[in-house]
Amino acid sequence: MKKIGLLVAGGIAAMVLLSTIGPMVGLAVSTLLLYFIFKKFLKAETTKAKIGLGIIGVIVLLATIHNVPALIGVVAAYVLYLVYKKWNKNKTIVKEESDPFMNFEKQWNNLKHL
Repeated sequence: MKKIGLLVAGGIAAMVLLSTIGPMVGLAVSTLLLYFIFKKFLKAETTKAKIGLGIIGVIVLLATIHNVPALIGVVAAYVLYLVYKKWNKNKTIVKEESDPFMNFEKQWNNLKHL
């Protein structure tokens, strides 16, 4: 039953992630552009350059704000990572419990410490 829940959560997270890939790329590009425009704005010496870069910066800032819902995609990617981690965790636990040599090693170590 636990695997079914993980499968459903992973499926939903994958669909959300795939549907927000475009806005995530747009957010990354516009944030990068905004960073470089800000650096140029700080280095600009003339008033005309500062006004021009300020206008361009506001336009790019609006584009960045427009892509903020892409953060839902980032959350979906994190949920997908957690589902993957839980799925593999369950496999390793079952593998260790079913291995008779691992059980023997644990019991042997317990006897040594007594």
